[in-house]
Amino acid sequence: MNSEFNRLAHAFAQAHHLHSTDVHALVEILDADATGGGAMTPSRLRERLDLTSGAVSACLDRLERAGHITRVRDDADRRVVHLHYSPGARNLARRSFMPLARSTEAAREKFTPEQLKTIAAFLGALNQELAAER
Repeated sequence: MNSEFNRLAHAFAQAHHLHSTDVHALVEILDADATGGGAMTPSRLRERLDLTSGAVSACLDRLERAGHITRVRDDADRRVVHLHYSPGARNLARRSFMPLARSTEAAREKFTPEQLKTIAAFLGALNQELAAER
């Protein structure tokens, strides 16, 4: 599964002249927007990707130049920068990763709601264990 996800991410990166790190950054920014956990910041992104500040700055510069993200200063604290996925880039990603969404839905349909709860519990526990190893 991880190999297939990586293959799709790599193909997206190549098709849009991005580095694989850029795609990982886009995923983190999109997840932060989607989960309601607050907008991603360069500092949080650095922690999530385990990169240096310089590497994150270069990544964000590339993504902003390519129109994938916008940087918005916080109204209350102008030192804080929020990262947002651009609407056009969000639509591009949605179209590019539609096969992943269709495949995910097709796989989900093969399991009962109870089985899906068990699978979700297992994957959640696995993520916690892997994060603890870090």
